Amino acid sequence: MADPEELAEIDRHIAIIRDNLRELVEQAAAYSGAADEQRTAERIADQEERLAQLLKEREALAKT
Repeated sequence: MADPEELAEIDRHIAIIRDNLRELVEQAAAYSGAADEQRTAERIADQEERLAQLLKEREALAKT
């Protein structure tokens, strides 16, 4: 059975990353210039990758 505390911790991390992504998207809309856009795109990609990892981790943990 999955540890409820561990699931809650992963859920907290997921929520933080989703908030980060929302903020980054808002920043991207406000930025002008290729360098700023590239940096923001890289940060978004990093956050999306981390979110995908956490979602997989949560799914695996929930199955146990």
